[in-house]
Amino acid sequence: VQLQAFGGGLVKAGGSLRLSCAASGGTFSRLSLGWFRQAPGKEREFVTAIGRSTSSTYYGDSVKGRFTISRDNTKKTVTLQMTSLKPEDTAVYYCAARETIMTHIPLTEQEYKSWGQGTQVTVSS
Repeated sequence: VQLQAFGGGLVKAGGSLRLSCAASGGTFSRLSLGWFRQAPGKEREFVTAIGRSTSSTYYGDSVKGRFTISRDNTKKTVTLQMTSLKPEDTAVYYCAARETIMTHIPLTEQEYKSWGQGTQVTVSS
């Protein structure tokens, strides 16, 4: 599976931004999908994930209530809607995917097999 993320940019604190990740190859409906981020000098951090069922989602504590993940199996895309952005959300955001059984959603980067190239999100204060 190949992934391409896009939609990053510069936004002021309190603003919103939408990231998308398009997948090619593989069977999209069999994939669980996640977003991770890495700020300068820090380790990669889990942001959110969505399972094969659109009702199964998980969020990192730092983004709960502000970020929303969704998927479109027809368009083979996963979207991260980010609102109420804070300067500490500044990072390179990566989408990730792996084929899973219906009931499992990977939450660690080690579990994901395919990664997008990353897109920069910068939130100014």
